[in-house]
Amino acid sequence: MFGTESSLSMFLNTLTPKFYVALTGTSSLISGLILIFEWWYFRKYGTSFIEQVSVSHLRPLLGGVDSSSPSSTSTSNGEADSSRQSVSECKVWRNPLNLFRGAEYNRYTWVTGREPLTYYDMNLSAQDHQTFFTCDSDHLRPADAIMQKAWRERNPQARISAAHEALELEDCATAYILLAEEEATTIMEAERLFKQALKAGEGCYRRSQQLQHHSTQYEAQHRRDTNVLVYIKRRLAMCSRKLGRTREAVKMMRDLCVFQLMKEFPLLSMFNIHENLLESLLELQNYADVQAVLAKYDDISLPKSATICYTAALLKARAVSDKFSPEAASRRGLSTAEMNAVEAIHRAVEFNPHVPKYLLEMKSLILPPEHILKRGDSEAIAYAFFHLQHWKRVEGALNLLHCTWEGTFRMIPYPLEKGHLFYPYPICTETADRELLPTVFHEVSVYPKKELPFFILFTAGLCSFTAMLALLTHQFPELMGVFAKAFLSTLFAPLNFIMEKVESILPSSLWHQLTRI
Repeated sequence: MFGTESSLSMFLNTLTPKFYVALTGTSSLISGLILIFEWWYFRKYGTSFIEQVSVSHLRPLLGGVDSSSPSSTSTSNGEADSSRQSVSECKVWRNPLNLFRGAEYNRYTWVTGREPLTYYDMNLSAQDHQTFFTCDSDHLRPADAIMQKAWRERNPQARISAAHEALELEDCATAYILLAEEEATTIMEAERLFKQALKAGEGCYRRSQQLQHHSTQYEAQHRRDTNVLVYIKRRLAMCSRKLGRTREAVKMMRDLCVFQLMKEFPLLSMFNIHENLLESLLELQNYADVQAVLAKYDDISLPKSATICYTAALLKARAVSDKFSPEAASRRGLSTAEMNAVEAIHRAVEFNPHVPKYLLEMKSLILPPEHILKRGDSEAIAYAFFHLQHWKRVEGALNLLHCTWEGTFRMIPYPLEKGHLFYPYPICTETADRELLPTVFHEVSVYPKKELPFFILFTAGLCSFTAMLALLTHQFPELMGVFAKAFLSTLFAPLNFIMEKVESILPSSLWHQLTRI
């Protein structure tokens, strides 16, 4: 025993300061590399690599739950059900207020040199166009056959050239639509092309309407012509709204809502024309009609949206916001009308917690994408981009929102295993929003904020500590050598004490035999 202790002390005495510098420097380098990898993995996948490996590989080895047990089977089934639910919750919707690609998105690119749309977003639009504007009978009409190929083209110039080629054969409504969306550089030019598309589309609609009951092929053609007609009228209404003819836009949107209710085609509900109508009515400050539209669409059986929830909150805030004072409310308490307004704001914030930062201009806006994810950052951008002006127009509304919106999070359970007024907030929104939004110049809003995993904090502390030791050892080698020897002596002191006690208790002959073994 004494020989081992003497050899250890001799080894420590022979170590030079360079050894301690190299040791601490190497430790700092390794922990730094682990920290960088852990941070990269967390930013990309949202979880710690070390924790994931520990849970998925080490826990079963250390006596985790047997995968063959019934409880594990039920758990796996539950996880599968939750994954299917998350996929359905993360359905991407067409933005009802999407901008014109040629007259607005492309102009932004020409001015700033930035691409406002992601490839994923444009690919979804291409799929939508094929769904809305094509059918199995397109090969019967040469112009429609050309346009069927045009909607599948990735190159914008190839699509535009195909549309011109189709127009040389006949007046093709979908060809005019493509040129209005992508070639027109102004809203007025887009409106002119949409009016030509309307003339051609109405003719096709009347002809297919007479033949729709003759065969399934004619029925599919009539369904396609209906989609084309609704799309054209909706975009013409949006052109009128952008050009300042808001009352004309409201009339067209009302007619479209009636037409949508009369028809039973499921694709018409994807346009969400009532959201265009709400925005136009708010521009006219026709709040009574806004309330009437909300009464029809803010129903428990219908899907919600940020436009529905936040417009309802705006109307209730409008009744009290001009006289609202947080100091007076804290003294006397909230009145019934103020309580209703606060509850409406809490309801809206629970549905989409990303919106308030854009309305309060705590986060900069970008151009909205062509598709949105409900309850996600993309929907918040699309809503705030068009409705911020309406909140500013109502005196005190933004002040009321600023004073009350953060109180929502005290009512929602954390972690978000269940919701308060809505379903639990889906965990898949961040991934989908990163596909829809240009992350090159926009920081995607994340809810709830992810806390840094323990191993990232641990490796950061270890890296900093060892780097500091390396620096001190390099600057003060003799002093750090003394500290190192004292630390190791203190570290081994309990072991030496135990060994001495064992030697005093056991007979010397037995201890000699044990040391030989």
